[in-house]
Amino acid sequence: MKTLIITLEYPPQIGGIASYVYNLAKNVSDVSVYAPKMPGDADYDKKNLWKVFRRKPYFLFMWPRWVKMLMQILSIVDKEKIEQIYVHHALPAGYVAYLLKKFKHIPYTLFFHGTDLEFGMKNKKNKLKKIIMAADKVVVNSNFLRDKFKSGFEDIAKEPAVIYPSADNNFFKQISEMELKKLKSQLALEGKKVIITVARMAEGKGYPHLIRLLPKILEKVPNLVWLIVGDGPKKDYIINLIQKNYLQNVVRFIGKISYTELPKYYQVSDLLVLLTHPDESVEEAWGTAFVEAAASGLPVVAGRSGGVEEAVKNLSTGLIVDVYQDTSIIAAVADLLREKEYAKQMGQAARERAMREFNWPEQLKKL
Repeated sequence: MKTLIITLEYPPQIGGIASYVYNLAKNVSDVSVYAPKMPGDADYDKKNLWKVFRRKPYFLFMWPRWVKMLMQILSIVDKEKIEQIYVHHALPAGYVAYLLKKFKHIPYTLFFHGTDLEFGMKNKKNKLKKIIMAADKVVVNSNFLRDKFKSGFEDIAKEPAVIYPSADNNFFKQISEMELKKLKSQLALEGKKVIITVARMAEGKGYPHLIRLLPKILEKVPNLVWLIVGDGPKKDYIINLIQKNYLQNVVRFIGKISYTELPKYYQVSDLLVLLTHPDESVEEAWGTAFVEAAASGLPVVAGRSGGVEEAVKNLSTGLIVDVYQDTSIIAAVADLLREKEYAKQMGQAARERAMREFNWPEQLKKL
């Protein structure tokens, strides 16, 4: 069945939704992708076997702006003889799928990732409900998000399928010792204990909490280095906090990197620390970085939020902490860095669980 995936987040952009959509495309047969234009997209797309249609989705002055997306996708649907559509970003891409089903009878599946559902329920609930009602299937990325969907739309009988974001096979593969040694040399990591955070530099990711506590952690683990992989709207604010706390020599700011480069950064690290937390009414629905770290054999220290407790099994594959409990965070990070055997057992348990439960072929059977 010829499938078109519509998304507004896709590699080379880094992020949980982008990696989810990429892996969905990689594991679905006879698929094409509609995604926004961005720097580096041509080089990235030619490495993959499926077609990617890169477009600028919005009009600058005409309203509604997403009508441009509708016209572009209508052309792709006719040219490629598309038989079904997978929709990410229900608002506004859901409008396009709704109209294509109404006038061309093409079925569609809605995928929700967290903030998209929150935004729709808060700002455009009636419009979102109309799009959901017309959808053939609804998919969410965690039981936490399924429950939120059901409580927000109690009068809709649809039961969402839970498809967990899983790690790409590249995260399970061992990078060569030569390549890891080269990266360690470039980042001056020899003889260091390395923690890594892979996340957008945005609210709810816990960067300020970790910066505030890092001096206390350094008292217990003085040879600590912190790798930050990501970018986002809070970048300047976070870098300023690092400078104010005199942590420039401790932090290695990696910024945005290719998704294919990411596994080696996990593999030169000892621990993933991502202090996710509720931000106003928004909570982390999942946390793809936790699964990528697990596939790489890394234990994690995770902030308690939303669906994180589904991605991380507390005391087994990682430690879940309350980001406002300073003492427990300091102890969790320090213990996993100092007690090598404890961390190794936890990382191995995480890897085995990822192989068993969080793999794309198994998850996509739910479709």
